[in-house]
Formats: sequence, structure tokens, C-alpha cells
Amino acid sequence: MHWFPLALICALSLALADTASKKWLADRSAAELTLIRFGLPGLLLLPLFLALGLPAPPSEFWGWLAAALPLEIVAMLLYVRAIRDNPLSATLPYIAFTPVFALLTGWLLLGETVSARGVAGIFLVAAGAWGLNLQHASWHPRTWLTPFTAIWRQSGSRQMLMVAALYSVTAVLGKGALSLVPGHALAFGALYFVLLGGLTLLLFGLREPAAVGRALRGGARAWGVAGLMALMVLTHFLALAQAATAYMIAVKRTSILFGILLGAWLFREAGLARHLAAGGVTVAGVALIVTS
Repeated sequence: MHWFPLALICALSLALADTASKKWLADRSAAELTLIRFGLPGLLLLPLFLALGLPAPPSEFWGWLAAALPLEIVAMLLYVRAIRDNPLSATLPYIAFTPVFALLTGWLLLGETVSARGVAGIFLVAAGAWGLNLQHASWHPRTWLTPFTAIWRQSGSRQMLMVAALYSVTAVLGKGALSLVPGHALAFGALYFVLLGGLTLLLFGLREPAAVGRALRGGARAWGVAGLMALMVLTHFLALAQAATAYMIAVKRTSILFGILLGAWLFREAGLARHLAAGGVTVAGVALIVTS
């Protein structure tokens, strides 16, 4: 299959996993949700990794992964709390700040520089965030910055911005690890989630063993969310194997728009037109940044 429909499937499966988590698993703790979204997909992807295999990577490969995996777990704890307790339209769009923050982390860790197109993308992402909180502004100039301050006052938006900052680090760390095993994107993706799932099960097994048991016995709904996450990972790396990372990530971020539509449909979240317009501006900004 061509990379573009694969990337769209990736985006849709992520949005569906978010929506299903909020719809079906709203009574679960953040620990259980993290186990369902990391631990269970890791188990599902283990046979695939064993079938694919991976050539022995250099020692620094494991250093990149050791730095990334704990941050992924912290980010997911914040992520599931944000989408569980807040409207999808008020949280998901802020994940678009990941490439904005990645401009800094990419420069610090990989020496990547920012182009004029990237700067324009930053402004579009910021404009989209402003548009999401447009109701806090009026025609008076003194209120024009209020939508930005409103972001930090809303717990879900604040948590998702923290997630975006963490993902900007893990994205760069993952890119560093992947560069050490060229030509094995799919096996790397399976390994990444197997290790991430195993670490999640281990950490919560030591701290909250009852939560691990509840997640493993979560029933069809929990395993359905896990299956959507596994599908997201597989299509992510299948698309990545065919296309430049920048283009694939730009298409994947349409998950923001899918999430806004699903939130309006299933949870009757208000302001659909404004949220879609602001989300569209944000996705355009992401496209400019990642293709710069």
C-alpha cells in the first residue's frame, strides 16, 4: 500500500484509540490507561518483532532508547489524563506543538537548524492555538493575548502542552536510535513498543500490581484500544519506510481533525466549526514545520 493512505490510517487509528479510551474507559485510572495503551500493544507486537528480527545494533542504540522510554511513559500518563478528563477539542490540538518544541530539541541534540518555512509554521501553530480559545478575546486590544493565557489555565490544555514538550524529546531520541538501524523501520517500531510495553508492565507491576491485572483482564474494550494502538504503530512505520519522515508526520497529525470530529459526534462537544478551523490552521503549521 502507498504511504499516504497508510499515514491516514495511522492518524485515524490514533484518533479512534483516543476516542475509545474516553468513551469506554473513562472510569479507569491513568495507570490502567497507560498499561492498556502501551503494555497490551507491546504484547500484541511481540510475535511480529520475533518474526522480523533486527540486526545487532551498536551500543549507542540502547542509550538512545534508555533515554526515550521513561519519558514516553510519563508523557502517556499526562496524555490519558488530559483526554479522559477534558474535551478532545480542547486537548488534542495542542499535541501539534511537538514539532515546535522539536525545533529546539533537534537543534540541541542533533544540530538541526530552523528555516524560514519552519518559523512560519510556528506562527501558524500558535495562531491555531489562539483560535481554539477565541471566545476569551474581544475587539479590545487588551484581550488579544487572553487566549494564550487561557491555555495555561485549562488543565487539559496545560497537560497536553507538557506532553508535546516530552514528545519533542522522545521524537528526537527515537530518530537517533532509528538512524542506527537503517532499513529496518518496521522491526524498530515493533521493538520500540515491545520494550515500551515491557517497561510499562514492569514499572506498574512493582508499583500497582492490581492495575496490571485489571488491564490484562480489561475485556474486549481494553484490547480493542490496544489493537488500535498496535495498528497505529504498524502503519506509522510502514508509511515511514516509504516516505520522508516530515511528510508522513504532517499527514499523521490530521489525527487532530479526526479527534475534533469524533468529539463533536460522540460527546456533543460544542464549537465544531471554530475548532475545525483552528485545528486546520494548526495542522497546516505542522506541515510547514516538518517539511522545512
